[in-house]
Amino acid sequence: MRKRTVPTRSAAAVALLTAGAVVLAGGGPVGAAPTAATAAGTAPQAAQAAEAAQAAQQDQADCDITKSVPPSTEDGPAVKAIKAKRTLVIGVDQNSYRWGARNPNTGQIEGFDIDLARAIGTAVMGDADKVVLKPVATADRIDAIKKGRVDLIVRTMTINCKRMEDVAFSKPYFNISQRVLVPKASPAKTIDDAVKGRTVCVADGGTGQAVIKDMNTAGQVVTVGNQLDCLVLMQLGKVDATMTDNGLAAGQAAQDQTVRIVDGEAQPEVVGVAMLKESPDLTARVNQVLADYYARGDWARSYDRWLKPYMLNDAERFWPGTR
Repeated sequence: MRKRTVPTRSAAAVALLTAGAVVLAGGGPVGAAPTAATAAGTAPQAAQAAEAAQAAQQDQADCDITKSVPPSTEDGPAVKAIKAKRTLVIGVDQNSYRWGARNPNTGQIEGFDIDLARAIGTAVMGDADKVVLKPVATADRIDAIKKGRVDLIVRTMTINCKRMEDVAFSKPYFNISQRVLVPKASPAKTIDDAVKGRTVCVADGGTGQAVIKDMNTAGQVVTVGNQLDCLVLMQLGKVDATMTDNGLAAGQAAQDQTVRIVDGEAQPEVVGVAMLKESPDLTARVNQVLADYYARGDWARSYDRWLKPYMLNDAERFWPGTR
């Protein structure tokens, strides 16, 4: 099982700044000797700040993005409550070609994530007619879960330690990494070429937003509500490049023959189904559905249908293999 950690320098820096602020706030004029009362009050607060930083660092170090509750077929309180309202609402994408996109001929949303969402919904509810697919923007995914607008999110959602503080995730169901798209006329050959000093588009709340910020080489970063908006801006010549995950990048390149993916990838990650942290029984049911979905070969068949022509690799490369 792979363990991923995220940088902890920011937590430590905040703690040091907090401790420093406490020390400065406790004294009188610069250069004045601290009083006994000041010293007595400062030491415990500085120690608490240091302890908080150490705890934050430990939490980050212990974060395992492949960890989830064991699979189960049992219906706990969360699943029973959903069945009682007779509808399971799943947040999905409707703008990502081959993952979750509305077919203009049928009006139906279809794609790899949609196949999985329907499989989860049908298994949990026992009736496909009791499953509602609700389009949710990238930036609204966590909010939609926490405010009860959806029960689940199946929408190429990267599992990371920060998001795990807000929502629960299933076991991973897809390996991804960040890639960069550019117009075919662009001279860029690598990610660095495409990003350095350029105007780069990312989806607000998406992993690419954090990655491009960490790279700190883009001339300007433009954020949009949905990653498809980046493709439109690139078509209009308003941005030079788009950073998104490799699956969505492949979908965009397939959708628009005037763009291409440059060489190189950044920050390998995994994708999972998101839901309320207070519903471990629902997470367990989803994990059981994922295990069964893969074991039956449905995951691979969906991959071959929707993604293989554009991802250009066999399915096993993208299955996290954490069962």
